[in-house]
Amino acid sequence: MGQSNDLTKEDCKETSSVVVCFGEMLIDFVPMVGGVSLAEAPAFKKAPGGAPANVAVGISRLGSSSAFIGKVGADEFGYMLADILKQNNVETSGMRFDSNARTALAFVTLRADGEREFLFFRNPSADMLLQESELDKDLLKKARIFHYGSISLIDEPCKSAHLAAMSIAKNSGCILSYDPNLRLALWPSADAARKGIMDIWDQADVIKISEDEITFLTGGDDPYDDNVVLKKLFHPNLKLLIVTEGSQGCRYYTKAFKGRVSGVKVKPVDTTGAGDAFVSGILHCIASDQTIFQDEKRLRKALYFANVCGALTVTQRGAIPALPTKEAILQFLLEAAVI
Repeated sequence: MGQSNDLTKEDCKETSSVVVCFGEMLIDFVPMVGGVSLAEAPAFKKAPGGAPANVAVGISRLGSSSAFIGKVGADEFGYMLADILKQNNVETSGMRFDSNARTALAFVTLRADGEREFLFFRNPSADMLLQESELDKDLLKKARIFHYGSISLIDEPCKSAHLAAMSIAKNSGCILSYDPNLRLALWPSADAARKGIMDIWDQADVIKISEDEITFLTGGDDPYDDNVVLKKLFHPNLKLLIVTEGSQGCRYYTKAFKGRVSGVKVKPVDTTGAGDAFVSGILHCIASDQTIFQDEKRLRKALYFANVCGALTVTQRGAIPALPTKEAILQFLLEAAVI
């Protein structure tokens, strides 16, 4: 646990291995002023959102190859989102456009008490209507890592498309990466959310969860208790389980070792997208070096890199605009006298 996390330019190298991200992409509407409820907000600013899409952009910014598979509406917002991915060098051949459903919208605010408030417009939205027949199977077969969340598991036909995509990726020797990204308001009930998230749990090779998600998934157990994590959430097929702790850093669990990597101190402006930036950082490292599952020293360096990705993201507003480049991270490390 006391090993160095010092990074060199050789760590987490750029790679041509493709990371394919599957799921939702939508428009977030965020208030022009902070600390108010949605009802009190005088005006809203639109921003691209959706965790899988954020991760795809984050990976591309770090110099790795990424692609996005998902569905948006054949509308102005849908075309705008596709353009944003293209501008960020994310492969979009797996995107589909639905002429009968709109691109999803989400109104998001950070209230004065620090809690986020969500209001979703998805009845149904295009992302929920992706069909198995619309999957880009060639793209899935060439992926090194297939990353997904749980929102795409809530409704059919997207759920069947999601499960089929996982199967194709797994059979092609791909690493499966899962960030449940719990959004309770979108599920029919808490029990449905728990079951839906856990039903595919044992298929993932890499899982990233938050402390709140541990409490939810275990029915109220202590998220800081290693025994809870190992007995209830670690499974035999898992290569790496990561528990994120916000600014405090993260914990990691593999079959051979477990430990903690401290966070990075920055002045937060907006926490939106920090978890997605963290995921981008660790998947970027795994794509270029799969030995990190067996090498604790290299894993700790990769997790520190991911912590820096998350930290730099909270210093700017918005998710996609704030996702850091490899250069920004190396500059930060230089200034922090880590290198």
